[in-house]
Amino acid sequence: MKKQRGGTLLGFILGALIGLGAALAVAVYITKVPMPFMNKTPPRAAENEAAEAQRNRDWDPNTGLANRPVVKPVPAEAAPAAGPSADPLGDLARAKVDAAAGPAAAPPPMSLPALSPPVTPAAAPAAGADPFNYFVQAGAFRTPEDAEQQRAKVALMGLMARVSEREQSGRVVYRVRLGPFDKKDDADKAKTRLDSGGVEAALVRVQK
Repeated sequence: MKKQRGGTLLGFILGALIGLGAALAVAVYITKVPMPFMNKTPPRAAENEAAEAQRNRDWDPNTGLANRPVVKPVPAEAAPAAGPSADPLGDLARAKVDAAAGPAAAPPPMSLPALSPPVTPAAAPAAGADPFNYFVQAGAFRTPEDAEQQRAKVALMGLMARVSEREQSGRVVYRVRLGPFDKKDDADKAKTRLDSGGVEAALVRVQK
């Protein structure tokens, strides 16, 4: 039994080796033999592309026009010469009438008077415009401290005043003033409020 098993195994191994060698030989043969169907197509495609490129290079856009027959223009038939009129006197009379009538003379163009540019009137001053500015002076003081005290008193009354410095009769005085006001009525209202609060005030008018 052992000899029979050994012979069977040896035969199997030998058969496998022989089959493997045969398969290897077939594979080598197939790779070396050129395939006719695969080699024929590429050259044909290359030839077609080369022929197409040659036709594109040699193409002449005027080829279709060169073979067309030239159409010669048909000469126009000469108009028959005018023969002598059957009524020469009537033709002469009509010609004289047409010459006497002539084209209607066009009427001469009408000349239009030159239009002068409109004159813009000078801007008139606004009616009721006041040419002055108005200030309400709440006092003039020798020292700035006194002027500041007066300005603070005016501020407590709800009015805004400013201290200005001015030389008068060779001396510097400090004035407390409200304004300027564009309208005299506004200045009068401020002066009335100062008078009612016990502050002596004066209305000052200055040219604009």
